Parts: sequence; C-alpha cells; structure tokens
Amino acid sequence: MGRERETALLLRALDGASAGVGGGSATLLRGEPGIGKTALLDWTAAQARDRGFTVLRAVGSEAEAELAFGAVHQVLWPLMERSKALPARQREALESALGLQETLSPSGGFLVGAAALTLLAEAARDRPLLIVLDDLQWVDSSSAAVFAFLHRRIAELPLVIVSASRPDGLTADGWPTRPVNVTALAPKDAAQLLRRRHPALGGAAVEGVLAEAAGNPLALVELPLQLRPDQLRGIEPLPERLPLGRRLERLFTDRLASLSAEATRVLLLVALGGGTAAWDVGKWLRAKDGEQVADVLDQIESSGLAQLDSSGLLTFRHPLVRSAVVARASAQERRDAHGELAAALPVDDPRRLVHQADSTLLPNEDLAERLQEAGRRLSRRGGDAEAALLLDRAAVLSTDPLSRARRLTWAAVMAARGGRLPYTAKIVEELKRSPVPPDVAPLFAYAVVYVDQSHRIDFESSFALLPKALDGLAEPGADSFGGLAEQAYFKLLLASAYTNDPRGWAALEKHKEQVSPLARLCRRAWSDPARTAHGVSEELRALTADLTEDQEAGAAWLLLWTAASVDMADATMWRRFTEQHAYATQGTIAKAKGYQDYLEGNWDQAEVCLREAEAADELGYHYNALVFRHHYAHFLAGRGDEAGLLEIERMIGPVARRARLKFVEDHLAHLRALVALAHGRHEDAYTRLADITPPGVLPPGLPWFHLPFFDFVDAATRTGRHTEAQAHVAAARAARMADISPHHAFLLAAASAMAATEDDAEDLYQAAYAVPGAERWVFEFARLRLAHGVWLRRHQRAAARDALSEAHRAFRSLRATPWVGQAEQELRAAGHSVSAPVGGRDLLTAQELRIAHLAADGLTNKDIGRRLHLSPRTVADHLYKVFPKLGITSRAALARALNED
Repeated sequence: MGRERETALLLRALDGASAGVGGGSATLLRGEPGIGKTALLDWTAAQARDRGFTVLRAVGSEAEAELAFGAVHQVLWPLMERSKALPARQREALESALGLQETLSPSGGFLVGAAALTLLAEAARDRPLLIVLDDLQWVDSSSAAVFAFLHRRIAELPLVIVSASRPDGLTADGWPTRPVNVTALAPKDAAQLLRRRHPALGGAAVEGVLAEAAGNPLALVELPLQLRPDQLRGIEPLPERLPLGRRLERLFTDRLASLSAEATRVLLLVALGGGTAAWDVGKWLRAKDGEQVADVLDQIESSGLAQLDSSGLLTFRHPLVRSAVVARASAQERRDAHGELAAALPVDDPRRLVHQADSTLLPNEDLAERLQEAGRRLSRRGGDAEAALLLDRAAVLSTDPLSRARRLTWAAVMAARGGRLPYTAKIVEELKRSPVPPDVAPLFAYAVVYVDQSHRIDFESSFALLPKALDGLAEPGADSFGGLAEQAYFKLLLASAYTNDPRGWAALEKHKEQVSPLARLCRRAWSDPARTAHGVSEELRALTADLTEDQEAGAAWLLLWTAASVDMADATMWRRFTEQHAYATQGTIAKAKGYQDYLEGNWDQAEVCLREAEAADELGYHYNALVFRHHYAHFLAGRGDEAGLLEIERMIGPVARRARLKFVEDHLAHLRALVALAHGRHEDAYTRLADITPPGVLPPGLPWFHLPFFDFVDAATRTGRHTEAQAHVAAARAARMADISPHHAFLLAAASAMAATEDDAEDLYQAAYAVPGAERWVFEFARLRLAHGVWLRRHQRAAARDALSEAHRAFRSLRATPWVGQAEQELRAAGHSVSAPVGGRDLLTAQELRIAHLAADGLTNKDIGRRLHLSPRTVADHLYKVFPKLGITSRAALARALNED
C-alpha cells in the first residue's frame, strides 16, 4: 500500500529480464526497521513466480554473520546439482566455500564469485532468475562481497537481484547499486492501512496511532495490538510515546514478557542459532512430553511472535522479534543458550566453536587455539573478514598477553584484507595500548600503515614503519608471513608515489631485490616515469602472460597499479580481477576504471566516481573516496566546469595539503590549467602549466606527466610561444616518451604536430592520426582535430571543415561545452554555419558513436566486442540506444544515418 513507485521499479526489472531487454539488474531497498522492505521483497518474489522465474532467497542473520559464505549457501544450494557444469577450479572453490570440501588453495575464495556467476548463468538457460536478499546488513562479509561481484556482472543474464538493508548498516563491500530509499507511508496511505487492519479503532485512537507510528507500516499494524479495549475505542488516552529508536522492539518485548520461561528459552535458542541452526524445534519436541510441547508452541504462536513451519523450524514473524528476544535475555541466559547450541552441533562444525566462545566467560587457551586454526582455514577459503572475527575471539580467550597480541595482529591484517577497514582501525588502536611481540612487529607495522593510508589519509607511518619492517623481513630465517614483504613494499610504493618523499624511494631502492620482478616493474613505472618507465607496457604484458592464476590473485594490486601508470588498465584487466571480490581489490579496480573512463571518453560514467566515493566513505576507505573525487575532477575540468572543479577542490584540497599528497596537488593545478584552456584563457593556462613542467623540462616525481605535457604544448602554441613548445617536444623525444605506452606515443605525436613548423605540420598531423589506437583517447584526439582544423583554416584548406566538424561532434558527445564553442567559432570563421542539433549522431555518447561506426562497417556484435573489449550483449545494449537516437530501425540504415550532415 502506497508503494507505487517501488513496485513499478521492481516490475520493470522483472519484465526486462523475462523479455531479454536490457539483461539483468539489481535493486537495493533501504529503509528503517518495519518500513515494509520485507513485504516488498515478498511481493516481488510472488510476481516473479507468476512470470516463470526461479526464485532464490537468503536472509541475513546476526547469529550467522560470522559464518563465511552462509548467505551464498542459502542462495546457491538449490542449484548445486548443476555444479558439474562448472570448470573444475570454480567447482572446487565453490564447494570449498560452501563447506562441501576442504581446499588449501589461496585463490579459492577469489573464484567463488566467478563460480556463482557461472552456476547462475547455467540455471538462467532454463528460466529467468530472481535473487532476494533480506536483512543485507547482517549477511556475512564474504557472501556480501560475492553478491556485490554478481551485481557488476549480471548485465548479460536474465537475472534480477533485489535486496533490502537498514540505513545504519553497511550493505556490502563496494556495493555497486544506488539504493532506493523506502520511506514512511504518506498520511493518506497510512490511514488507509490502519483502517483496513484495525477497523474497530475509534477516531481518537486512529489519530493517536497515526501520530505515533509516523508512517511506519509495522508500527501501524502492531501498535493497536498493545492497546486495552477502552483505548481502542478512544475512551482512554493512548500510552505515552515510546522511544523512537527502540519503539518497535519494545512492542515485541512486551509480548515476550507474557511467555513462560521455557517458551522464552526456546525463542532465544532459535534467535541465537540463526536460520540454519542445528538446534530446532524438532529436536526439542523429541526431548519433551507432548503436553509441555503443545503448551509452549501454543504460547509462542498465540503471541504472534513466531510460527512453526512444515520442516519443524520456528520462524520469526519479523527480524525485530529476533532482536527483541536477544536484547531481553540476560548475559548468563545468552551464555547458557550458546552452550546448548554448541553441544547440539558436530565437533567439526565451525559454528560449534563460535557458540563455545560465546558461552565461555573465562580465558581458555585450548579453545583460543582451535578458534585461531578455524580462522586460518576460513582465510584460506577466502573468508578473511569472518576469519578476523574468529581471531579476535581467540584473542579474548587467550591466557597470556603475548598470545593475545599475536592473534589480534593477525585479526587486524585479515580484517584489512577482507575489506573491513573500520574494524581494522579498532583492533590497531587496541594493539597500540600494549607492547607487540617482536616476532609479529612487521605484521603490526603493515596493519598500522594500512589503516593510516586508507582510513586516516596519513602517510607518515609508511616511512617510519615500513622500511624497518622490510629490514626485519629480510633477515635470515625471518617469518615471511605469507609474502608480507611484497605487500609492505607496495604500500611503501603507494606512499612514495603520492608524496614523493625521498625516504620512501630510498627504502624501495634498498629492498628492490627482496621483491618480485612485478613489484620492481611497478616501482619503475611510478618513480620517475619520464626516465624509468620505458618499456613498462611490453614488460607488463610479458609478466602477466606468465603468471599462474594463484600468482595473479596475489599480485592484483601491483598489476592494476602498474597498468594504471601507463594507461593500460582496460576491460581485459577488469575481467581478470573481478573474481577477487573483496573491496580492497574492487576499490582499486574501480579507481583505475574511473581514470580510464576519463581517458577513453566514457564521460557518461563520470557520476560513477561520485557514487564510488560515497561507498568508499561508508566503508571507511577515505583515501579511496578522495581519489574517486580526484578522478571526477578530471571529467569536470575536461568539460570546462570551473565551479564544479572548485567545489571538488574545496573538498579534497585541504586533505591533500595536510597529507602532503604532491600527486593530488600537482594534478589539481594541472586541471585548473585545463579549465583555463577550455575557456580560452591561454595565458593563464600557460603560466599554471609552466609552474608544473617548465619549458623543455619533464620534472621528476610527476606521475602521469604526459597529461600536463600535452596541455603545456597546446597552451604554448596558443600563446605564440612556439620555441617553448618545440623545446618541450624535443625534451620528450630525448626522453623516449613514445617508448612508455601507446598513450604516451600518441600524445607525443599530437604535441609534435601542434608545435611543428609550417613545412612539417601537415605530415606530422597525419602521423599523429596514424598512431595505432589514436582514436581511443577521445578527448585528446578531438583536440588534435581542433588544432588541425584551425591550422587548415588558416591555410585556407578545404579539409578544415571535416576536421573541425569531427572535433565538434566529439566535444558534443563528451558534453564539453566550452570546447564545443571553440569548434563552432572556428567553423564559422571557416565560413560554415553551425546549427543546433536536434537529433542524430550528436546525441550519441563517444562509446555509442564508436560502436555505431563499427557496426556500419559491417562488423558483428562479437567482432565489435572483441575490438572494444566489451561483451556482445553490451554492444547490443548500446545499439539498442543508438537506433532511436539516429531515427532508424535497422542496422542497414546505420551508414547513411552516420554520414548525414
């Protein structure tokens, strides 16, 4: 009732998947307890079944939040008979995650997402699928990360994911779905619901309940049940307002007070046991006499708090009942219940250990050791976040301070790897209060730096702690901590590249033989790229070709960062690493992709950077959030949005200065110059750029130097400083800039053409166009077209119109308004009128235009996908949008529509 917006959205998702239009989709419903999220999920499931969907469901549970892949188990278990269709490695990883087998493969957890996707794709061949996820805030971290991975990959499947979460809980690692906020019912709808459910309410009671419930559907249903007959009729006043935060739980607590001790104990066991608890009412039934059983079940069901289902399990009518049951129990009652649950579980069940730990009040070294080993097994299966919780529990039960500190240190590192950064920060703060054993000092240093870099945006500890940690790890016989040196080296490289602190570069040089060739290559790519990054592209391709899947999994960050340094992070790279579903890796992928989208003209993806920034902040990865906003600033600068750039700079500039982030500060200065170029303030642009990269100088310590290099040459030529422009080009040639990457090669060729003498210009412009993959760099290619068109116009060449028109179209597709104006001004100067487009190719995005041209040339969707690193279905989706924009209905009409002026 009153959910027309939400139901329309959900129906569109179902209809799109069932009809094969637009592929899969995901919707996250977010709202306060009792707001009606579960009702919407149930309604969606019913609608899906009516349409022939297979419906798979999981419900998060506080009691099972530490059971790695528990929610994945709920969803995929009905499909496991199809698992024989999976590749062997994926099947092994999935069966390990679900506890069907034990594997020691460190990459097993990384493959769970891919295995789940393959299994769902196999099932979707028969009928469309709906996955319903309720109480996402309580879904275990490993499962939440797998579902987040599926969100990114379902566009090609007839699969709909609908989930629900509370607003005060983290939804999932890097959850890629913008939430649909389910808010309170409008007064009219609230009154209608109240009258329908409680028709006997008197007028005064109706007004009181409506005011008290404030549009919360569950409160509208439940509040009248607490009223006495005279209150219902409006004769007596309603009870005083309950506290807002606990109001609904208090309703259930009042009902619990009327139950017998045995009925309350039964409900507590169910609440703590979780949805798949080994303890169930069936076992209790067999242990009690019939009269007592009947009495207890009658009490529970009469209260309306829970009901017995056909399988003999008690199910709560609402998740808040579970919360109320646990909240009302005393600490001793909860410990007793955990003890009873532990006794009912098999010895090898990891939940038994958890319940034993929760039932234990005093230190217990034997139990601590078993928890520690269980945590290590979970970590090997990819459940680092849950493993951290077990190590934390083991620390609490430790009998001596040193063992406790060692376990807490491992818990901090596992939590970091599992994407639980605020939890890592909490453990690190606890560790700082007492001495850390020397044998885990490198591990502790890594945890501190991880928190400082990612959470606090502070890089000082990187230079204070990591060099010493690398020294310790290099000592003969030192514990390697599973390749910690490589991870510490990478963290130190990050700090050095972002701050250009000489302490970091010196330590990286000292320890370069201690790490892999890939780590050394990454250092070369970032340390002083104008002089050290030559050949990085080719070497990276060669290294990645030789890596096994296990090696690739461990090297993901190094590979991504090295690729990003030379603008090689592309769709192939995303596909390689999307199986690694922890936010720590997915956040790195998203950062690289945001920057690459800017370079390749996918500017319709600009807003994704802001959404990723919000998600990163929510997860505690504040440095990631800063980088996402920094990448968003590139889109703003490219479009000449001065006000937008200033706003972003106000957000991230002070933080960058405090943390001495020279990388960010330099590039913000560069972006201010790019905005000045867009608006024709060429002298301003030149002055700013000369401060960053003086004429003829490619400064050390400036990663991505090729971007301000190109803009400097553009600004220099526009201000008549041809000598300075040529000096800059000469410096780049002397530094063999073209040998770094294809993008570097194109920018050098483009800058050479712009700075050329009259006799050489035309040949150099043609040479720039001929650089392999030149069209890939859409914005810079359009600026090359613009510069060439200006040169042609000044020399009264007929080809000026074509060059300027192509630049004009590209700038329009990017919505780079000031650059559009420049192109229009030059077209008019060349004697050509410019009319405002009302449709056609000017409405296409840069990606749509590329796809349309390739389709017009006769390439199939598969061929286009191979060329652009896209799936055939994604290509089809783009063409589906292209046809109405061009006013055509068939592929055969593409060429004519694109060629019309």
